[in-house]
Amino acid sequence: MLSVAERRADAAGIGSRFRAVPGDIFELPLEGSYDLILLPNFVHHFAPDVCARLLRKLHAALVPGGRLATVEFVPNDDRVSPAWPAMFGLVMLTMTPAGRTYTLPELLELLEDAGFSRNTAFALKPTPQTLVVSLTD
Repeated sequence: MLSVAERRADAAGIGSRFRAVPGDIFELPLEGSYDLILLPNFVHHFAPDVCARLLRKLHAALVPGGRLATVEFVPNDDRVSPAWPAMFGLVMLTMTPAGRTYTLPELLELLEDAGFSRNTAFALKPTPQTLVVSLTD
């Protein structure tokens, strides 16, 4: 995946500003300060306490004004709509030890508790996913 990301950064003309950091995100020390951290399709694999620790770690690794871009399947508060994010929640319940989908209020609370501000959600139509861009102060 890192080689694909590197090729795409080069193709976008930002390869000189791109640095992939291989390793286990839970164990890896994030040295330095980052302008942007991408967190696509990751949070749903873990319980809220694990996500909270990770989000605090990512917040600490970002420069002031840095951004976290989180992409997730986000069900409505009723957890049964829209269909695809609701169904994905069932997959996480059956395929991971503690994974689940997070509603937007739940996801925003995790981000805010980790220190992120100005969390803005965007529907990634036509996909069933949501992008949340979060800023550090």
